[in-house]
Amino acid sequence: AVLGVSQKEDRLMWARLAAMVLKEFRQLAGDLPILFILLWGFSGAVFIAGRAISMDINNYPVAVLDLSHSPESRELIARLRAPWFKVVAQLESDAALTDALDRGRTSLAVVIPPTFSRDVQAGAGRFQVISDGTQSQMATLAGGYITQLAGGYSIELLERRLGPSERLLARLPQVDARPRVEFNPNITSAWFSSLLEMLNMITMISMLLTAAAMVREKEQGTLEQLLVSPLRPAELFAAKIIPTVAVILLLSPLSLFGIVGGVFGTPLRGSVLFFYAVSVLYITSVASLGIYIAMLARNLAQAMMMLFLILFPMLFLSGATTPPESMAPWMRYATLISPMRYYIDFGYQVLFKGNGLAYVWHDILGMLVLGGLMFGFSVARFRRLL
Repeated sequence: AVLGVSQKEDRLMWARLAAMVLKEFRQLAGDLPILFILLWGFSGAVFIAGRAISMDINNYPVAVLDLSHSPESRELIARLRAPWFKVVAQLESDAALTDALDRGRTSLAVVIPPTFSRDVQAGAGRFQVISDGTQSQMATLAGGYITQLAGGYSIELLERRLGPSERLLARLPQVDARPRVEFNPNITSAWFSSLLEMLNMITMISMLLTAAAMVREKEQGTLEQLLVSPLRPAELFAAKIIPTVAVILLLSPLSLFGIVGGVFGTPLRGSVLFFYAVSVLYITSVASLGIYIAMLARNLAQAMMMLFLILFPMLFLSGATTPPESMAPWMRYATLISPMRYYIDFGYQVLFKGNGLAYVWHDILGMLVLGGLMFGFSVARFRRLL
C-alpha cells in the first residue's frame, strides 16, 4: 500500500512538472523579443564576433615621412605592404604627421631621416616609428611587425654586401627560431572569437531565460498562485530550468556546427557529446543564478540591469582575453569565483584540443562547486520568499 501511494505521488509530481514545463514553453513561444534574442545570439552574434573581432594586423594604416628620398628609403617603404600594412599618406612635414595622428587618419607613422642612405651604407641605418597607443594591443602588434620587417631588410642588406658566398654567411653567428603553433597553426582569430562568443551566449541566455521567466510571474501576479499550488519549490525550480536547458541544447549546435565549424572552418577535435553533457551542468548552475537575480528584482528591466552587472565581471575574470597569469595577484584569485573561467577553459580543452576527462576534471569540479553554491543561494532566497 505504501509503495502504491509512493508511485501515485511520483506520477502526480511528474504530471505537475510536465504541465509547468509545457506552460513555460508556451509563454516562451509567445515572447517575440526573447525569441529574437535567442536566434540572434546563436547566429548573428557569433558570426559577427568571428568576422569583426580580430587579433591580427590587417591593412594597418601607416603614414610615411620620407626625408631621405633615397633608393634605400623607397625600398623600406615598399615593404610596408598588405596584408599587414597599408600606406595611406606620404607626408612632407612634422606638422602634417602630427595632424594625421591627431585626426586619426593613421595609426602608425614612419619617419625616415635625411641621412638614412648614408647611415645604411655605414651599417647604422635608423628610422623612427610613432604609434597611436590608444589601441594598445594593436599598437604592440604593429610594433612587432615593424621590428620583424626591419630585421628582414637588415639581413638582405648584409647578404648584398657580403655577396653570394654561402660559406661566408655560414660563419656568421645566428639564431634560427622555428615556432610551431599547435591546434591553430594559422593563428586564425575567428576560430577563437566565434567559439568564445558562443560560450558567452550560453552563459548569458542561461541567466536571461530563467530570470525573465521568474520575473514575468512576479509582474503578472501569478507567482503567488504558484506558491499556494501543490507545486513543491524543487518542481518550480525545475520547471524554470528545464526549458532553458532544452532551448540552449537545441540552438547552440546550430551555432557550433553551422557557424563556428561551418562558416569559419574551426576543427572540432573533441567529443561534442561530452561537451554538452557538462554544459547541462553548467547551464543548470548559471540558470540558478538567474533565478536568484529574479528573486531580488522587482521587474524585468531591473533584472536585466542586475544580470549585466554580474555578467561582465564574470567575463572579464574568465581569462578569455587576458590569461590569469597576466593579471594582478588579487585579481588572479578573484577569477576562481567566475564560473565562466572553468567553462571557457573546459570548452577550449575539449573542442579545440580534443582532451578528455583526465585533463578537464578540475574545470568540472570548479563548475560543480560554484554551481552548488549558486543553487543553494537561490533555494535559500526562494524559501525566504515563501
